[in-house]
Amino acid sequence: MKFCSLFSGSSGNCNYIGTDNAGLLVDVGLSGVRIQNEMKKININPIDIDGIIVTHEHIDHVQGVGVFSRRFDIPVYASVKTWEAMACKVGKIKEDNIRFLEADKELLIKDLVITPFNISHDAVEPFGFNISNGVKKISLLTDTGCTNDYIRNKIFGFDLLLLESNHDEELLKVGSYPWVLKKRIMSEIGHLSNETAAYFLLDVLSKGGEHVFLGHLSKENNFPELAQKTVENILLSNNIKIGRDVMINMTFRDKSSMIQEI
Repeated sequence: MKFCSLFSGSSGNCNYIGTDNAGLLVDVGLSGVRIQNEMKKININPIDIDGIIVTHEHIDHVQGVGVFSRRFDIPVYASVKTWEAMACKVGKIKEDNIRFLEADKELLIKDLVITPFNISHDAVEPFGFNISNGVKKISLLTDTGCTNDYIRNKIFGFDLLLLESNHDEELLKVGSYPWVLKKRIMSEIGHLSNETAAYFLLDVLSKGGEHVFLGHLSKENNFPELAQKTVENILLSNNIKIGRDVMINMTFRDKSSMIQEI
């Protein structure tokens, strides 16, 4: 399995997961042109995409969904409630390409098994995802304001995890955002901080050698070096060796991450 974050952040999100037989995009939150250009850089052809999986209806996750589906005749998978909420944002989708997801119910697309699970965000029915080829497991957990035993159990045993590390709490508190927005971000339906992400990892690392990509960083209240250093320092202080027990990688708001094969 291959993973690449094409874009990650509040200005747009799109992730690629593929095997030799199947290719998926999880969210298309930028223009179709920008997504196509970034895919070209990493030698992924849009005609090889078998499905677009949608986490939730916010515009930074669905902006290009309709255009991409229409242009390349790609099925779009989302929950019933998410379809209702994003319909006005994605435009008309061919009826055959409107597909539905249910939490905890497996979906098979060629040799990939996709399992949505509930997360906590200010959207109608936001999902995280496990995507597996039967041997390896990729878990996607962004846009959630909290974690719980249900989420921990869902992603436990992952080989690769895209994990939200949205903000530094102190930068957020002293930053320029209005207090109402700060409260929303720090709430249980907001976003995970760098520290929260790190302590969550302590609970879910299990195999040794897992790959973790930190994602959905705030432009105003975080930066890649701070997120990575905060997470790594907390892991190191709890006897987790970086590069042996876990590999920490970054995603970016304006370019693709490294391509990781597992």
